[in-house]
Amino acid sequence: MSYLELLDVSFSYPNGFEATRNVSLRFELGEAVAIIGQNGAGKTTTVKLMNGLLRPTKGQVKIAGQTTSQLTTAQMAQHVGYVFQNPDDQIFQETIEKEIAFGPKNQKLPAEDVAKRVADAAAFCGLTEVLAEHPYNLPYSKRKFITIAAVMAMDPEVVILDEPTAGQDRESTELLGRLIQELVKRNKAVITITHDMEFVVNEFQKVLVFADKELRKVGTPRKIFWDDALLTFSALKQPYICQLAKALGLRDVLTMDELGKQVGR
Repeated sequence: MSYLELLDVSFSYPNGFEATRNVSLRFELGEAVAIIGQNGAGKTTTVKLMNGLLRPTKGQVKIAGQTTSQLTTAQMAQHVGYVFQNPDDQIFQETIEKEIAFGPKNQKLPAEDVAKRVADAAAFCGLTEVLAEHPYNLPYSKRKFITIAAVMAMDPEVVILDEPTAGQDRESTELLGRLIQELVKRNKAVITITHDMEFVVNEFQKVLVFADKELRKVGTPRKIFWDDALLTFSALKQPYICQLAKALGLRDVLTMDELGKQVGR
């Protein structure tokens, strides 16, 4: 049994606007999954159905075998943590330490456990030296890591990252990659919405493509980014290395090493 399941799920707003339709997905613990697609494709609506921010108008969402209609949003948040695209939508405490500790404290954990979780999450997100700072003393890019640490400290089984590389430099993007790898090692499911195709190629082996409010394909980066018909339909661009390979008349290239081997033949 998969830990998180969406079974023929659709969602429409009260005004009748349909945001996503007929989505069936299964997520296992210990896997990292990227979700790609143009704005309006249904990505964000779908992931908000996974943690109770939205409720399906059709179909079922199940967490650990339990239908989410039987759970409150707070109960779902214990299982599925959501890191918003804009960190300023989540930050509200006067120090970084208090921000990271807020979730574990609400879980009624002993003070010793709260402190341990704060220290662990801060260390992985590069925040140990600034725990006493006000969150808004840090630049936007670093504030994203505060919200990631706050979700990590709650120790959910599923972590959703919404556009984590937006506004990040190379060093921070590499740190995000290491964080995802660490969460997978801890047997978490990591679900990432992103428009950063290079990040997808570097960090994920499973990719979901959304277009026109539906799930269009599930596959490896190689199968996704060399499916010309899918990319055209979904209005998606290949990663730069794929674009270069195509310009050279080559196919099925995802890395510089692969490009070098094909050029050298």
